[in-house]
Amino acid sequence: MKTALVQDWLTGMRGGEKVFEAFCRRFPGTPVYTLVHRKGSVSEAIESHPVHTSFIQRLPAGVTRYQRYLPFFPAAIERFDLRGYDLVLSSSHCAAKGVVVHPGTRHLCYCHTPMRYVWAAYEEYFGAGRLRFPASWALPLMATALRQWDVTASMRVDSFAANSACVAARIRRYYGRDARVIHPWVDVEYYTPGGEPEDFYLVVTALVPYKRIDLALEAVRLRPRPLWIVGDGVERRRLERIAPPGVRFLGWLPPEELRAYYRRCRALLFPGEEDFGIVPVEAQACGRPVVGLGRGGLLETVRDGESGVFFAEPEAGALAASMERCEGMRWDPAAIREGILWFSPERFEREVDRWLEEEGPRGTAWARENETNAAPGSRSSGT
Repeated sequence: MKTALVQDWLTGMRGGEKVFEAFCRRFPGTPVYTLVHRKGSVSEAIESHPVHTSFIQRLPAGVTRYQRYLPFFPAAIERFDLRGYDLVLSSSHCAAKGVVVHPGTRHLCYCHTPMRYVWAAYEEYFGAGRLRFPASWALPLMATALRQWDVTASMRVDSFAANSACVAARIRRYYGRDARVIHPWVDVEYYTPGGEPEDFYLVVTALVPYKRIDLALEAVRLRPRPLWIVGDGVERRRLERIAPPGVRFLGWLPPEELRAYYRRCRALLFPGEEDFGIVPVEAQACGRPVVGLGRGGLLETVRDGESGVFFAEPEAGALAASMERCEGMRWDPAAIREGILWFSPERFEREVDRWLEEEGPRGTAWARENETNAAPGSRSSGT
């Protein structure tokens, strides 16, 4: 079975890239197609594949500031030549689902969310006060065009898998399509408890608008506590300017250092609404509770009162109150860890294999469709 893998971009190892890494291990040596690739920024399991990039890679600052070329993403992803493949497997939270496949090719998309910038997180990225003229005037028109393209692109996918029930509901709402839920894998054998917790809270995330790190900063301003932030992104300079005393920005860290911070923190803060959220599962695997917004994928990974504390509204005061509640509770690291062991790599591989067997080339879904097309009076029979 000749296979191609498609990812939005390869510029760092975040949640989506960890899922894509599993696909690369499942199909070693398979060609990878992506908008931009920053060499050396992802794992060896991904880097070992032949990587094909789009014209955005060659534009000014295309690799480092590719987000500015958002209006060109549809044209860039559609220009890949995917003739001759039996299976195209895409991992998409933006444009990857929009590749053009040819008759006889089966396209399966693992969707982290419908295009985040123009659907669920539009206000966080482009809402009032975030843009100046003329961008503030042009962006609504561009967003409308991108939504239309995104819906059209979804029709090219033969089968969707969603990373959470939350995302499956978005796929149904925006695309009118069903999706099976395959939760991402987490390296629960690597992230393990160890040592005693200290008196700091931890945030681990890309520093982008929809993550709502500003809420965490305001919460520790209201309730002064040390806060250490692991991650980087376009929001870093702004967040550093507004951060109160006691906040440390650490940038991205290697896995062994990140694990040490998970083990030592009082709790992980997770202030934004996430599609799934691998980081909270990693923190729980290390036996630490999560204080997070009780919406989205977090509802599928954290048990309020057992492995974490939810707050209902995205407000700094609500987060601060939940931190106080967290500090007043006794946490059992072994019990917290036990609740997330289901998110193992082995479980993920089994569910992906089942998806491929049922929906991929020569799968049961393919067979049903071809029986229908070959039936007397069907459109493909020429009658």
